[in-house]
Amino acid sequence: MEHRRLGKSGLRVPALSFGTATFGGSNDFFKAWGSTDARGAERLIDVCLEHGVSMFDTADVYSDGMSEQILGEAIKGKRGQLLISTKATFPMGEGANDFGSSRQHLIEAVEGSLKRLGTDHIDLLQLHGQDNNTPVEETMATLDQLVRSGKVRYVGGSNFSGWHMMKSLAVSERYGYQRHVAHQVYYSLLNRDYEWELMPLGVDQGIGALIWSPLGWGKLTGKIRRDQPAKPGTRAHDIAGTGPYFEEERLFKIVDALDLVAAQTGKTIPQVALNWLLQRDTVSSVIIGARDEKQLIENIGATGWNLSVEQVAALDLASDVSPAYPVWHQQGFPMLNERG
Repeated sequence: MEHRRLGKSGLRVPALSFGTATFGGSNDFFKAWGSTDARGAERLIDVCLEHGVSMFDTADVYSDGMSEQILGEAIKGKRGQLLISTKATFPMGEGANDFGSSRQHLIEAVEGSLKRLGTDHIDLLQLHGQDNNTPVEETMATLDQLVRSGKVRYVGGSNFSGWHMMKSLAVSERYGYQRHVAHQVYYSLLNRDYEWELMPLGVDQGIGALIWSPLGWGKLTGKIRRDQPAKPGTRAHDIAGTGPYFEEERLFKIVDALDLVAAQTGKTIPQVALNWLLQRDTVSSVIIGARDEKQLIENIGATGWNLSVEQVAALDLASDVSPAYPVWHQQGFPMLNERG
């Protein structure tokens, strides 16, 4: 398994990470992702480690803490072989301080995650969303405190806007706080908004991207086509109203292009879609998920080879969409976008 630096930090992470949102299934939303128990999780983790997939991503809100708890049970005796990435910010209760990126909530959230995971430190803590109510100075000071205490090793954001990430970095630089080295983002052939502003920011500031839902919320598997709708029991069917916006005809155009490249390479559609992401700027790790061992092995097969320049270009063309302002305006002046 290839390892890459996480942004401009010294931490090296596997090109593929394993997402544990499928662990638990405590409610209808997460049941649509999966309901893997501790025994099933242990087997999947063993398969991951056998193939060099040594970082496991979770969050406190996944199945109301069950994902972290199951992950903690499944990695007993293996903690030194792997990295744990978790997230906090979203509501974990009905209390006035049970959400957000305040000092109060973040410290409580980390203590809760450590307990559920059965570990004394978190390798990467990410703010799961952008809290516009808490001063950035308070948030970054708290993250700095958590790193200095040894409870957290590295910090990052998730689902941030460009301005909020840049403001966080500016605060860190001003006060000498630990800085974000990672940004967990949604990015796929189906939705390429990440490229417009967040990717250039990542390049400029040394922020490594961790990609969530790289198969377009389950729609880039090849199982959904013009004459073949999503089947019951899948995320694309059971929680069809959730997830990123997409146009059906554009999805079918992308799947057609994936079909051609899959035939040329002898790979599966998911493997091609994942490999395309692995060749994009700033991508440190792509987070894969799996309900079973067969699906996991298939996804791991996205590594160890590369699409050709022509194949990447074909997928780029099939998935291209006009960007929002001011990106389309800036793109009209290529001489202003060159980097030395």
